[in-house]
Formats: sequence, C-alpha cells, structure tokens
Amino acid sequence: MASKRPITARNSKSKAAPRRIAVNAAEARAGAILEIDLGAIAGNWRLLQSKVGRNVRCAGVVKANAYGLGVVPVAKALAAAGCKSFFVASLDEALALRDILKTPEIVVLNGLDAGNARDFLKARLTPVLNDLGQVETWRGLSLADPRARQPAILHLDTGMNRLGLSRPEIAVLTTEPDRLAGVTLRAIMTHLACAEEPKHEKNADQRRRFVAARRQLPSAPASIANSSGIFLGPDFHFDLVRPGAALYGLNPVPGTSNPMAQAVNLKGKILQVRDVDRGESVGYGARHRMNRGGRIATVAVGYADGWLRASSERGAGRIGGHEAPIVGRISMDLMTLDVTAIDPELTQPGAMVDLIDSKNTVDRVAEQASTIGYEILTALGRRYHRVYRGA
Repeated sequence: MASKRPITARNSKSKAAPRRIAVNAAEARAGAILEIDLGAIAGNWRLLQSKVGRNVRCAGVVKANAYGLGVVPVAKALAAAGCKSFFVASLDEALALRDILKTPEIVVLNGLDAGNARDFLKARLTPVLNDLGQVETWRGLSLADPRARQPAILHLDTGMNRLGLSRPEIAVLTTEPDRLAGVTLRAIMTHLACAEEPKHEKNADQRRRFVAARRQLPSAPASIANSSGIFLGPDFHFDLVRPGAALYGLNPVPGTSNPMAQAVNLKGKILQVRDVDRGESVGYGARHRMNRGGRIATVAVGYADGWLRASSERGAGRIGGHEAPIVGRISMDLMTLDVTAIDPELTQPGAMVDLIDSKNTVDRVAEQASTIGYEILTALGRRYHRVYRGA
C-alpha cells in the first residue's frame, strides 16, 4: 500500500533540482507569481501600428484594469511606446487613468449621462456618444461651456445590437444635423461582431452599413477595427484602430499562428505532494479516481485566483518541461495535479508549476475551460505576486 504521508523535501545527489520560487521575501510568501512582460505589450502595440501604417492612429484599449494586467504599468508602457489614445469602459476607469496620464486622449466607451457629464469636462475626457440622449447632453454642455466644441466619438450600431445609435437614431441625425452643433467629432465608430472570423459575411455587411451611414453624417475620421479587425485588411483600417486583446498576447487570428508576443506567465507553488492508492478519489465530489497508484501535487491556485472551475479535469501544468495533468475539481484556493510521471526531485513542496507560459498560452487555457482568452486574463486574481518585466 502506498503511504498517505505528505512527501517532504529529500536529500538527493540527483542533478535534477526542484524549481524554487525567487529569493525576495514577497515572492517567497506568494502562492503564485504572475509575470507581466511590459516590453512584449509595448512591442505588440508597435507591431499593430506598423501593420496599419503611419496614416492610421493605433489606440490602446486598457479597460478592465488593462485586461486584468494592471492599468498603471501597462498604460505607462504604451504611452512610452508612442500610444496617444486610450480607450476605457467607464468614467471611473477614465478618471483613474487621467491621474496616470496627463496629456493623451482618454475615450470612455460606455459614454456619459446627465449626472456625470461635467466630470468629463473637468478631466478632459472624450465620451463615446451611444444614443441621442447622450448626444443631446454633450451638445448642451458644449454650447454652454466657454471652451465650446467639446470632442466626442459618435458610435453607430451596424448590427451588434448592443451599444450605439440605432438605424432610426442615425436617420434623425442625418435629417437634423444641428443636434451635433458644438460637438467636435474626433471619430465616427462602429464595432464588429465577428472580426475573429475573417470569412464571416457579417464583417462585410457591417462595413457596408457603416460606410453608407457615415456618408450622411458630418465629415470625421472613421474607426471600425478592434484587434481582430486589424487583420481583416486595409479596407477595415480607416483612420483609427482600437486593439485590446492583441496587445496582451491573445491571438487575433484564431486558427493560425499567433503574430503577437507572449505577455504573461503564471507559476503556482506546490504546497504538498502525497502518494495516493489506486481507487482513491481526489478533490471535491470524488470526481477523479486514481486508476493506478500515483502522486498528487496540490498547488496554491484556485478559482478565487481566476483559474476557472470549468477547467477541472482539463489541461495541465508543466514542471521541468513535463506536463502534469490537472485532476479533480478546481477549488477556491487549490488545484491538484497528477505528477506520477515526473521526477520527484522536481515536485517537492516549494517548487513552481508553469500554468501559463509560451507553450500553455492564455488562449490554450481558455480553450480547455470552454471560454475565451479575454475571460482568463480579466479573471487573473489579486492574490498573485505580480512581477513586471521589460519596463
């Protein structure tokens, strides 16, 4: 019978050494370490800017705390790389970003309402106007303020049916152009619903509807492309592109080689290793049963850290280049890996498991959890010790 005692570190003459966490105190205390490569993020922005050319502005979407990676260091890195336009989702995100970046344009995708419009003026923020009510609110402030002609971006809904002016509202603006009096249109934009599918007919349809509507409105720069939209080609670039996910290393062209640099790595600490007999169960619900005797490593990462419960029994960590399958249910603070086939010297308590790296990418982790890389990134937990590199 295999012993149930936790395995502790052994003295050994083996050349294989366990992977230990870094020496500083904060890293030594951490249950997991999230490494964020700011150089890769800045390089991804430069790559996208070069792809669209000098005559097209390349913004940076840093909403949701820069997709979970930390808006302060990320925005500073993008600004240093040359980015001059930043997009966020909400007013609070914009105000926090304005404290960091004093001069670049900051655009708020969710727009404004009558109760917070003056905050936009005070912080020099550019609202996206998503309906006629927002248009009227901004027009009123623009005409009343001595600094008249406040900037805004007009959002047209061309088939997403989410935010943006509907067809009837667009028709109102085309017949009543005075509704935009006093407003400086920094751009007219729409949002693609299926950009990650290059052959989807929705892309061409949305572009056609956007071009037709834009002809009826005041002249302004145009914007249609998100990360994947950039890779649909020059017909979708117009004057401004708005990449988000691609900046952080997610693949904007699913099904083909990822042109973006890896930006995040996640390592989890092994807390304990134990021998488990054949027929014994592992984790909540006794979901996993051992079909042979083996060794199980418990790692300090769980769904409270953003490793989704849907990943239970799916995917693997890597130790010394070897895969260790995730077995049993992901719990709030812990996951369990089958390390039977890995040299015990590499799996001692305190050693680190690669959970996200260049081989086990965010996109791959997302696929294993039946979701998308966006959700994985934005779920990455606050308990990780974060290390920023390439700043």
